[in-house]
Amino acid sequence: MTSSASFDTLETLQADIAELFDRLPTLKNQQLIQQALATIVRLAESEIERLDWKILSAALADMERGFQLFYDYRHIRKVTIFGSARLSPETPEYQIALEFARAVCQLGFMVMTGGGGGIMQAGHEGAGRDNSFGLNIQLPFEQQANPFIEGDPKLIHFKYFFTRKLFLLKESDAVALFPGGFGTQDEAFECMTLSQTGKFGPVPVVLIDHPGGDYWRSWSEYINQQLVQKGLVSPEDPSLYTVTDNLEVACKAITGFYQVYHSSRYVGEQLVIRLSADLSDAAIDNLNANFSDILVKGKIAKSQALPQENQDETAELPRLVLYFNQRDLGRLYQMIALINQMGTTSIEEKAHPERK
Repeated sequence: MTSSASFDTLETLQADIAELFDRLPTLKNQQLIQQALATIVRLAESEIERLDWKILSAALADMERGFQLFYDYRHIRKVTIFGSARLSPETPEYQIALEFARAVCQLGFMVMTGGGGGIMQAGHEGAGRDNSFGLNIQLPFEQQANPFIEGDPKLIHFKYFFTRKLFLLKESDAVALFPGGFGTQDEAFECMTLSQTGKFGPVPVVLIDHPGGDYWRSWSEYINQQLVQKGLVSPEDPSLYTVTDNLEVACKAITGFYQVYHSSRYVGEQLVIRLSADLSDAAIDNLNANFSDILVKGKIAKSQALPQENQDETAELPRLVLYFNQRDLGRLYQMIALINQMGTTSIEEKAHPERK
C-alpha cells in the first residue's frame, strides 16, 4: 500500500482502499480497522464543517507519526520528563533534570520530552541522543527543538497539544516533573486527574526538586491543605505520586514500581494485574485482608492468562485478577507498592526493570 503522502489523486486513493479491503480479512486487527473506517464513512455522510475535517485530518496525521515512531520501541520502558522551557543550564533545576535523565538511562530506560529548551533540553542532554525522544509542538514562538535532539529521527512535530500529550503519556512508563510554569502545572494536574480516574497508568509519577528546593514540596502542602483536608480528593490520592529532592529516591520510585508489578489491563469487568514474579498464597491472603475495601465482589486471586489474553505478549506472566471498584485508585497504588515488597524476582529481572 502506498504511503498517505501519495494520496494526491482520487485514482490513487481508490486503489489503496481497494487493496486494503482485499487484505482486511487477513489483518490481525481487522475488527478495529473496520470500526475506524466505518467512523470515517459515517462522518462523510454527515453535515460537519470544513474545519472539523481539517482537525480530524491533522490529528490523524499526528497519530500516524506517533504510532510509527514508537512501534519499534514498544518493549522498552520510557520516562517522560516535564518542566519549564525557560530554565537555563546554569540553574539547579536544569542540573538535577540532567542528572536524573542520565541516571534513568543508565538503568536502561529511554527519555521522552517535549523536545524544546529548558528542562526538556536537560533531559536530552542527560539521556543522550540515542536514548531520547522529542515530541515537539508547532508554535510561532518559544518551542524550537533543542540542539541535543534536533535532526534526530526520534524527533517528531505535532500540530496539536492534545495529540502530543496523548503520546507523552500513552508511551510513558513513568513521569518525572520538574519545576515549571502554567504548562508544567497543567501536566502535573492532568497526570493526577488521569491517574485518579484510571485513565492513565498505573505508572509512577515523581515530582523532583533540586536538593533543598521547595517547589514541589510547597505544591504538595497545598494539595494536602486545600484538597485533602477539605475532602476534595481522597486521603489516599497522594499515593499517586512521590515528592522528593533526592535523585536516588526519584530513581527508586520508578524502578521499585516495576520490581514485581509488570502491567495491567481490564478483561471484561476484571482488572488483570500482570506480575514479573509469582506471589505466595500467604501474600494473597495478606492482600485480601488489607484491600478488600476496593473490591466490588469476590477476592483477589492468582491466575494464569485468561482465555481472552491468549494473543497477549505477556501471556506467560503470572497474574492477579480482581473486581476492582475503579474508584479508589490511590488505594490501588498502595496495593501495588505492597505487591512490590512481597515478590521475589531473579537477579536478571532486578537488573532489567525497563523491559516491558
